[in-house]
Amino acid sequence: MLGIEITDFRDKKILLVDDEVDILNLLEAVLIKENFTNIYKAASGNEAIAMTQAVQPDIIVLDIMLPDMDGFQVCRMLREITLVPIIFLSAKDEDVDKLLGLGIGGDDYITKPFSPKEVAFRIKAHFRRNEYINLQKQTQIHTPIAFGDIVINKEKGEVTKQGRAIPLTAKEYTLLLYLAENANKILSKNKIIEKVWDYDYEGSDNTLMVHIRHLRQKIEDDPAHPQYIITIKGLGYKLVTEVEK
Repeated sequence: MLGIEITDFRDKKILLVDDEVDILNLLEAVLIKENFTNIYKAASGNEAIAMTQAVQPDIIVLDIMLPDMDGFQVCRMLREITLVPIIFLSAKDEDVDKLLGLGIGGDDYITKPFSPKEVAFRIKAHFRRNEYINLQKQTQIHTPIAFGDIVINKEKGEVTKQGRAIPLTAKEYTLLLYLAENANKILSKNKIIEKVWDYDYEGSDNTLMVHIRHLRQKIEDDPAHPQYIITIKGLGYKLVTEVEK
């Protein structure tokens, strides 16, 4: 897909968090069939946080309805100790819940009832994208991308504003890098989702909208009136490198 050979990621550590034992066992069984070998399970929020600190998983699948605290609270606490992808599982199909989950640091959202194979597919998609970022860092000589007071150092995987590092999640970094590498071009929403999330556009752009909003909050002087990441109504988004003063 990207012209770079991706290494095997089946030894990656996966943490499954759900208080329903049947769901945990079903997901574990499907992931084992997909040849994943390091699968950890937690049945509560506190257990998920403790296990994350202990095993440092590479991805977390997090149910929203947990016995001791909801998954949103767990996500907020997890974001204090890890930036690995977090995929929410929820019985709720409301846009407000999806936006809340993505707004507090989640990377993906799957509604119950779901296909266990879909969960495995999403996990693989996140691993492929993150592996691509890592391979870029390891195999290419990068020239920083600069626009305004923003600098993207691809070699370090770091973004700075006025010389100060901006904390971005892996997905936010990938999105900003894709926009910057295609600067001053209008990019459709489905093209961005395909390239950044690594799955086909399915008609919902809430995930993209939330991540765009997060990037604006972090890189724009006035997020409500962005100068860099511009919405092109009816077409998509464009990163503008030459800002009019």
